[in-house]
Amino acid sequence: MKRVKNFSAGPATLPLSVLEEAQAEFLDYAGTGMSIIEHSHRGKAYDAVHQEAIALFHELLGIGDEYKVAFFGGGASTQFALSAMNLLTKDKTADYLVTGSWSKKAVAEAKHFGQVHSAFDPSADGGSFNRVPASAADCTFSDKPVYVHLTTNNTIAGTQYHSFPECPAPIIADMSSDFLWAPFDPKPFGMLYAGAQKNVGPAGVTVVIIRDDLLEICNEGLPSMFDYKLQTSKQSLYNTPPVFPIYILGKTLKWVKANGGLAGMKARNEEKGKILYDALEEMKDFYRCPVEAGSRSMMNVVFRLPSEDLEKQFIAEGAEAELMSLKGHRSVGGVRVSIYNAAEKAWVESLVDFMKDFAGKNG
Repeated sequence: MKRVKNFSAGPATLPLSVLEEAQAEFLDYAGTGMSIIEHSHRGKAYDAVHQEAIALFHELLGIGDEYKVAFFGGGASTQFALSAMNLLTKDKTADYLVTGSWSKKAVAEAKHFGQVHSAFDPSADGGSFNRVPASAADCTFSDKPVYVHLTTNNTIAGTQYHSFPECPAPIIADMSSDFLWAPFDPKPFGMLYAGAQKNVGPAGVTVVIIRDDLLEICNEGLPSMFDYKLQTSKQSLYNTPPVFPIYILGKTLKWVKANGGLAGMKARNEEKGKILYDALEEMKDFYRCPVEAGSRSMMNVVFRLPSEDLEKQFIAEGAEAELMSLKGHRSVGGVRVSIYNAAEKAWVESLVDFMKDFAGKNG
């Protein structure tokens, strides 16, 4: 069986043991004589999968019953609109911390439903997205915002919050690309959402976790499929949920738990990140990371080479060495190495060996 070293930004690598378990029971789930994707979403077999996934989120995140877990289709991009649709009105304001392309898109969607204030946006003055706000002092919050929206990790720019600014309202966080990468204090967060395909599962399901106090102020009269109150009250079983993605997601959560939970993930990820960032520092005359040191992502490491031609050569030769998906996002170019939870330390070590060899030959 061939397995390459997959550094894709998403859909991304999943734990091999999860894929092997799914393969082994795909035709006959738990002795039922049916695949999990053939079971009714209201039957006992799937309901156990569904409820276990919800329970694992509570356990891994250390959240109580005041947080409700829901599963949506449509990707995190749909939540850019739904979060504002549920919580914003034309006479209210929400603050947004704009740290990259995805948060800019979230702002654009929110403007359909109410007033939006960008409390942090370096691009507004022609600056670059090479950092996230270090504290509230970097932000200009509005008076009495309904919520403050932020993107915890920016896959394109290669930035990440390692602590969160104190905010004047509940935080709504798009955690799509670093969900479950490390422990965090959930108390400031009124809601978080994450497309599964970066760090916790396959494409096709988005996790929404929302606190009761925000549910209580959600707008009334919304279409059923977009209504957080309705969807959480029905435990995402109002209609047929994305059964197979939730099944894989649940297995991934069990893998996280078995490997030390969020503390284990943090140790694993920081070790990989240190290996790669140390290599970039060691070879800084050839490889350049444009991100400020305090904002560097442990999920998506970005860097440039001396020329675009060398970058193309690096990516092509990397693929020949089975180091896959190293091309930076089309909007910025360069190289991007995505080292999510399931990426292995040995992969990063192989990449660093390749980087040293490439720099030696082309520097």
